[in-house]
Amino acid sequence: MADLSTLGRRIRHFRTAAGLTLEQLGADVGVATSQLSLMENGRREPRLSQLADLAARLGVTVQDLLDESPPDERAGLEIELERAQASPAYRELGLPDLRPTRAMSDETLRTLVGMHRELDRRARQAVATPEEARRANTRQRRRMRERDNYLPEIELLAADAVAAVGHRAGALTHRSVAEMAERLGLTIVHVDDLPHSARSVLDPERGRIYIPPASIPGGHGLRSLALQAMAHVVLEHRPPRDYAEFLSQRLEASYYAAACLMPRDVSVDFLQRAKQERRIAIEDFRDAFGVTHEAAALRFTNLATSHLGIRLHFLRVTGDGAVEKAYENDGLPLPVDVTGSTEGEIVCRHWSAREAFTRTTRTTEYYQYTDTPAGTFFEATQTGAGAPGEYSITLGVPYAESKWFRGRETVQRATSTCPDLSCCRAPDADLATRWGGRAWASARVHTHTFSPLPHGTYPGVDDRELYEFLASHVDD
Repeated sequence: MADLSTLGRRIRHFRTAAGLTLEQLGADVGVATSQLSLMENGRREPRLSQLADLAARLGVTVQDLLDESPPDERAGLEIELERAQASPAYRELGLPDLRPTRAMSDETLRTLVGMHRELDRRARQAVATPEEARRANTRQRRRMRERDNYLPEIELLAADAVAAVGHRAGALTHRSVAEMAERLGLTIVHVDDLPHSARSVLDPERGRIYIPPASIPGGHGLRSLALQAMAHVVLEHRPPRDYAEFLSQRLEASYYAAACLMPRDVSVDFLQRAKQERRIAIEDFRDAFGVTHEAAALRFTNLATSHLGIRLHFLRVTGDGAVEKAYENDGLPLPVDVTGSTEGEIVCRHWSAREAFTRTTRTTEYYQYTDTPAGTFFEATQTGAGAPGEYSITLGVPYAESKWFRGRETVQRATSTCPDLSCCRAPDADLATRWGGRAWASARVHTHTFSPLPHGTYPGVDDRELYEFLASHVDD
């Protein structure tokens, strides 16, 4: 059956075609004029007996009245406008409904409907953002693989920036980072009321970088946040036009920060010495520059292939085995979905990235050789824990490259045949027979996978919170 709006307009259409007024039709079928008007406006549902009387008087069938299609283009536009104004997206705007009148031209009506169609398209696009982000992230990972994860143009900018403040070697100090900001006309301000969706806020108009206060003595992660904010100025970034550009800007900003914290020339010298002595270790690289284990591992991926001739892979994996970050140019068969994305996919439980969680002592790196369908890989994994839960950081290389790394003498070895389901995902046949259909597990659902990213100038950042934050700090 047609909805009431369509039904009402079909009644009106056939009444007008028959040359009858509301009063005339109402009198002929025994319905009050006010009631008939409500029916034509889609606000009252006629009884079946009334429909039969109306159809007989108008010279049509009941099926003609109940047809789901609008009687003409004008009626279709009016119905579409009515439905659009009843949508949650329009209600959020707080605007009154605009009822089409006879004096409203078809052109005006088409314009209004076209505007609502565009609003709906943008709303649907926002809901589709997670898939768009995955595809954009996959394209970016492939581009960086082609470049061996190395961006020489950003290396030069970072080298100039740290040289300008007299930094030569070792950990870049907070004082040096502040001096680098000052050279760009910026001041670093620590605040405890950042928008929950933002890690830092850059206010170039007032020359401020807002970052959170240090949660632990030293607050080494804050140097990276400040440097990433500076990168947007150095690299002349503008508000991203789409998600792909946002991801590209984020990658460039992170790369710039890492290249400042671990400058190329001194980093390469450090790593080349370690290679000559056959003792490359991410632990040592990390400690030499006072950064996190993850930052050191990622920085190693920037330099290893271009300057050491080593192909490799990197993984950050959650405690339940899901990939959060990944990079490879050594042929490791990463788990991927139909879009080619690996984020969120589950890695083989025999890989070092998951085997490391089974250790009792986790203060040092875990070393393992892993046999896969693509060959054997040597991997070093460090585990950690944060607010979301456990995670592991893995840096791995093909077997032939293991000779350069500390830990190569390990006797730990595992075999993985993934993506073959029988490797680690299909249950043992006897267990499946014993428990199949006899148990019910409550799945842990990652609810964020169902949510679109907040609307905003910068994907993932709530504009309202951002602007309220900036307004609150204008007079500080």
